[in-house]
Amino acid sequence: MATMRLLVVDDDTELCSLLGEFLTREGFTVDFEHDGLKGLERAQRGEHALLVLDVMMPGIDGFEVLKRLRRQSRMPVLMLTARGEDVDRIVGLELGADDYLAKPFNPRELTARIRAILRRIEAKPAGGRLEVNGVTLDPGTRQVTCDGAPVETTTLEFDILEVLMRQAGRVVSRDMLMESMYNRKATPFDRSIDMHVSHLRRKLEGGRERIKTIRGAGYQFSSGPDEGGQ
Repeated sequence: MATMRLLVVDDDTELCSLLGEFLTREGFTVDFEHDGLKGLERAQRGEHALLVLDVMMPGIDGFEVLKRLRRQSRMPVLMLTARGEDVDRIVGLELGADDYLAKPFNPRELTARIRAILRRIEAKPAGGRLEVNGVTLDPGTRQVTCDGAPVETTTLEFDILEVLMRQAGRVVSRDMLMESMYNRKATPFDRSIDMHVSHLRRKLEGGRERIKTIRGAGYQFSSGPDEGGQ
């Protein structure tokens, strides 16, 4: 298997040194930048499989890096946030981060989350092109259209949408989505899936409710415009 190349952008040089040693032992090639602007420039080259991005940095912070990166790239991003800073997590997810991890963290947990994201991205398409309720999704090109218009999605949003569309008309639980996307169980306070589904719902509105929240059960992609709300 080819060695995956990661980019870590964090101004904590001591942490970067420790992560470099650990992630290299885990089989990754790791590059580092220690301020936001240089990190953004490096990420925009498209040379890395995944970006690990700290929030608090000199120059421009991690949120601004992610915001600018998302204008041109779907590169998977794992955000590092301060412990207990729920606002940081919410903002990061709103801007298109794939996952987040609070500092301080166990390097093994970081590695597990990186591998979960990369496994999901590397997975072979489960089937052919999907067309449901005015939305078209092509796993081969990873393109989405809604009522004929292109829709920009992050890597995680695309994968969530594919799961929901393949189960159109049926309820998909948060637990199933968490297991599929992150390879971990949902917790009561982890709202990452909910945030990504909320983004998708806004992007696919088009005058109709395509993704429904089924209270206490999960989410449902409507199989047709006449399918009633619940």
